[in-house]
Amino acid sequence: MTGRRRVAVTGLGVKAPGGNTVGELLERLTEARPTAATVEELVANEVAVTFACTVPDFDLDRYLTLRQRRQMDRGTTLALAAAVDAVEEAGLGEITPERLGVAVGTGVAGLGATEEVLRRCEHVPARIPAFTVPQIMSNSAAARIGMRFGARGTALTYATACASGATAIGEAMLKIRSGECDVMIAGGVDAPVTPMVMASFARIGALSGRNDDPAAACRPFDAERDGFVMGEGAAFLVLEEWEHARRRGAAVLGEVLGYGSTSDAHHIVAPREDGEAAAACMAMAVRDAGLSFSDVGHVNAHGTSTFLNDRAEARALATCFGDRCPPVTAPKGVVGHLIGAAGALEAVISLGVASAGLVPPVANFGKSECADEIDLVTGTPRTIGSPVALSNSFAFGGHNVSLVLGAAG
Repeated sequence: MTGRRRVAVTGLGVKAPGGNTVGELLERLTEARPTAATVEELVANEVAVTFACTVPDFDLDRYLTLRQRRQMDRGTTLALAAAVDAVEEAGLGEITPERLGVAVGTGVAGLGATEEVLRRCEHVPARIPAFTVPQIMSNSAAARIGMRFGARGTALTYATACASGATAIGEAMLKIRSGECDVMIAGGVDAPVTPMVMASFARIGALSGRNDDPAAACRPFDAERDGFVMGEGAAFLVLEEWEHARRRGAAVLGEVLGYGSTSDAHHIVAPREDGEAAAACMAMAVRDAGLSFSDVGHVNAHGTSTFLNDRAEARALATCFGDRCPPVTAPKGVVGHLIGAAGALEAVISLGVASAGLVPPVANFGKSECADEIDLVTGTPRTIGSPVALSNSFAFGGHNVSLVLGAAG
């Protein structure tokens, strides 16, 4: 740890189910009020699962001109809006372009735009609009954010499925630690609530089928869980070298303390049942932070509401913490699963929870044997003392990422 560059968080921005500001989002989570609702487009297209968690309307004109919006898909629009909010909160001002970078995580970038173009153009090549390419590029969000803020240091896109947003934050932290950049705009985005994407996830049995009661569908760690609820959104953080932030008088909101990344090398969609690689990932992140498991004040679980994932994560947490597990929460019961944006959104949530010292309860939880191994927060929020959070993201393909984040001070 000696002499290592510290990484401060100086700005946060979200466009997510439950809130277009961090304050709105945290309030919704504290109340454990799910956002899942029927989506008429899914009903009209006779998709097997007809509900999801979507972003509330917001003033697009504040972020983009009409011409710019026509050239972007929904995911890039959400990403740019969230990044603008984060940069505005950070009050960056004049930054040396070569010292400013961008890192974006996404899981299904461009699929929605591709689907829409094929539907509107009826598979006739001559009808495909000229702006299709910039809409479907996986790196579109990173490129647009970099252009908006003149970031010449780096602009990278990471695709580790549901761990993508967390990967982007971890890798951005390393860019600052290494001295390559002083400031990174890092986060994740996905807009997967489309007929084709929803139908594909439904076909493999990953989604909850509770069309008659969407609000009760996402049930992390609950015995009656039957799959996750799809969500859309974007979340971005401004990461900044600690002394750089201090010199310009920035308000520090928190700190990225540690980052761990492992691979199950087991199955394309199922996690290792023993949670061994996930436990190793958490241990790596805590060790990278220079802390011990006893320093962790709460855990933001990946908690997808799928049978295998929740059971494996509970076992991994039990392996790491034993009978001294800190309070565990799982935001997806409220906001759904934002795929590539999930890890970034939950990093923002983890910082907010650590700062407030109040862990939100898991929505829709009744009882479950797998939760007996961990200290799951249910019913009412839980007050905590330690301002250190461990946030997990475990993805299809066996990608595991854990972040350790600390509240300001």
